[in-house]
Amino acid sequence: MPKYRGLLLALLLTLFLAACNQGIEDPLEWEIEDFTFTNHNNEEFGSADLKGEVWLADFVFTNCTTVCLPMMANMTDLQGQLEAEGLDVQIVSFSVDPTFDQPETLKSYAENYGADLSSWNLLTGYSPQEIDEFAVDNFQTLARKPENDDQVIHGTYFYLVNQEGVIMKSYDGLNPPVEEILSDAEILLTEE
Repeated sequence: MPKYRGLLLALLLTLFLAACNQGIEDPLEWEIEDFTFTNHNNEEFGSADLKGEVWLADFVFTNCTTVCLPMMANMTDLQGQLEAEGLDVQIVSFSVDPTFDQPETLKSYAENYGADLSSWNLLTGYSPQEIDEFAVDNFQTLARKPENDDQVIHGTYFYLVNQEGVIMKSYDGLNPPVEEILSDAEILLTEE
């Protein structure tokens, strides 16, 4: 009997270690503070609306002449692939130029890219300083508008957030690893 006990223990340990490897590889585990902002429909939207949801986040602005264009195109493509795979993932884009980006501006901007706004919220309704602090404190990225400039310095990452509002992974938003994002999203969705 003791011989089988050791074998059983080794088998259980192997199964346990295999199960541990099913999660997100090298998770960031950055908690996001509670927030409530204004979405593209001029409605309050925030962390309470995302509770229990897996979501992708990024930082963009409608007046952007450089990185936001490919980021929006990439996120729109990614949204289509998530839907095609049957992965229920919400998307949240935080405007880094809230003074200019009013709800109707954000809505028109997203529609121009063909975004499905039933699962994508574009947010504004805060000051430039507030979004910069929020981005730094929660996403470890900048959202800073230099004086006398209409462009904003901001990060170009896509962030995958779990059902508890914890950032699990970040990805290059200019050249996103689509298969990895789909796989990681599926892992989070099956961990419910």
